[in-house]
Amino acid sequence: MLRLRHRYESTVEPVIRFLQNKDLTLAPRICHGRFLPEAARFDNVADLESAFGTMGLTDQARHLATLYLEDLADLLKETVGPQFGFSRYAEHLGLTATSFDELHDALQTAPNLVDEFMLECFAEVLEREQPDLIGFTVPFPGNLYGALRLAQFAKQQRPEIRTLMGGGYPNTELRGIKEPRFFDYIDYLTLDDGEGPWLRLLAYLGEEKECHAERSRSISTASADSNFYPTSAVEMLRQAQHDVLVEPRYQRTFLRNPATGQVEYHNEATTADIPHTEVGTPDYDGLPIRDYLSVIEVLNPMHRLWSDGRWNKLTVAHGCYWKRCSFCDVTLDYIRRYETAPSTLLVDRIEQIVRQTGQTGFHFVDEAAPPLALRDLAIELLRRRVSITWWGNIRFEKTFTPDLCRLLAAAGCIAVSGGLEVASDRLLALMEKGVTIAQVARVTEGFTQAGIMVHAYLMYGFPTETAQETVDSLEVVRQLFQAGIVQSGYWHRFAMTAHSPVGQNPAKYKVQPIGPEPGDFAWNDLWHDDPTGADHERFGPGLAKALYNYMHGVALTEPLQFWFDELRVPRTTVPRQLIESALTEPGKPDLAKQNLRLFWLGNAPELRLETRHKKGRATEQAVLTFYEQAEDFELKTTPVIGRWLTNLLTRLSADYDTKVLLKEAAAAFPAAEAGLSFEAWLISPTWLLLREKGLLLV
Repeated sequence: MLRLRHRYESTVEPVIRFLQNKDLTLAPRICHGRFLPEAARFDNVADLESAFGTMGLTDQARHLATLYLEDLADLLKETVGPQFGFSRYAEHLGLTATSFDELHDALQTAPNLVDEFMLECFAEVLEREQPDLIGFTVPFPGNLYGALRLAQFAKQQRPEIRTLMGGGYPNTELRGIKEPRFFDYIDYLTLDDGEGPWLRLLAYLGEEKECHAERSRSISTASADSNFYPTSAVEMLRQAQHDVLVEPRYQRTFLRNPATGQVEYHNEATTADIPHTEVGTPDYDGLPIRDYLSVIEVLNPMHRLWSDGRWNKLTVAHGCYWKRCSFCDVTLDYIRRYETAPSTLLVDRIEQIVRQTGQTGFHFVDEAAPPLALRDLAIELLRRRVSITWWGNIRFEKTFTPDLCRLLAAAGCIAVSGGLEVASDRLLALMEKGVTIAQVARVTEGFTQAGIMVHAYLMYGFPTETAQETVDSLEVVRQLFQAGIVQSGYWHRFAMTAHSPVGQNPAKYKVQPIGPEPGDFAWNDLWHDDPTGADHERFGPGLAKALYNYMHGVALTEPLQFWFDELRVPRTTVPRQLIESALTEPGKPDLAKQNLRLFWLGNAPELRLETRHKKGRATEQAVLTFYEQAEDFELKTTPVIGRWLTNLLTRLSADYDTKVLLKEAAAAFPAAEAGLSFEAWLISPTWLLLREKGLLLV
């Protein structure tokens, strides 16, 4: 790479512009023109044709340009500093950091070259904004060192600046912090939702600043008149001004007591958290959103969504409505406290963000978006004719019926991710996941048939999981991909955390904690032994290799042993038709859905009556013509049913506020005139065709 220095220097700016979507005409040269210098990251690109054969030239170029940037990142790690990463910087310093020593030592050394670049940019911000207060959000370990280095620099430049920190890392890792040296950099560390704690801090610090200003004015006046006031009076004035300061009532806030030097936790505020309906709309003002890079790091269709393009972030509901999974941090506020917001408010927020950013892609970042809330959101989007593209995380609930999936797709949903975890009903029950394999199969089929991509989170190494169960899980995953109802997946190794049911009661799950012991700094990930389970570490490479190939439709019929080179694995005990059998189970008949709402995705039909002559007899029939986006179609029925049906579909298509339940439609059905019961009509070809074309029950 150093020998090709000039080639890298001449290509890096064009590549960045291409990844910013500012010069897409570069794609052919990247793919076919030997434009990019190629180092180690290009060693495994032989499968590009199979991976991107249907995805287009620009996607191939984007992936190759991403590999080019990762080569440069590898060069920086080798030459400038091993801690460098585009999305994770000095991550190892924040991982399982029960002691602050390593971070403290790193912060006491002179800034390295990358630090200097970062601090130069930050110095420009400090000069331009002249802040009294700086807040840092730290979602992951790879953001911690950078935040502390910036806070350190800010205090060196202007010691009076106050610094605050919150985010996912403090919320999980720093809930028991006792390390006073951390507060050399951060004045206030807040936990859980930040709106309440930060508003209280802002109010207190603003009042403190005003009182200090008033005190300075009064002291200046008293000093000027010192011939008239004794020294004791000036001291009394200073004390009076000091007493004006109201003692702050903090909410979920760590700070260092200046008198004792010890870390204290304060939660004196008695008011409740700010409700989800009142937290406001995310504000993207000031972010250079058109300069962000769209990259494709790995050949996984769901991972592509996380990095390709810039998605507006929004939350449908706060917390998780299920909050029982034994591996999850269900004891923490961001999971435990569940609150919803009305669909009208959510769409108001969506429209506001679109106006500000000019971008209509949304990633709903819920732990698990509630199905009924998504239903209402979809209906409101359709009612207002707000066109967005969105995706998010769900649970594979049976509430996600095929009809609801079609409604979500019509409202812009393109993908969902959900936890299948360990594809074993015994382990799913032990996890308290609340789903079964058969249920997951039916739900994923509904999403797939609606044109929504499905990504499955998969887990191996759960406590007491045997080698047999791991292999059986892989067989279930193979069948899901073979059936075409899951398009993407990723295996995660089980990790025990301090705030999960497993971490808080390991004996119940037959695991033995072996460390680390709580220290003065971070504590969350727990090491453990699983004496009744398999040697989970040995299964990781084979599981990952199999899944990668399944995603590309490769080797779906190979025996499972094929993926494990030197590890002998047991034969699967899962029936070969497990998923197929689940998909062929009959669902509820429409007659059993009397309390569901009718929803028509199409347009109002045009009705005409025509006379048919057959064997000398003239009969009248109704012809309903539907002019639709993809294809037009006709439906023929009797005149009385045709008039009733035209009236019903016109009402449903004219105004999405119109709510008609199936039982209400049944009450209005002209059964006597038609000589046909509503129950019989629900199994007629006319009804079945309408259901196929977009008449939903949700």
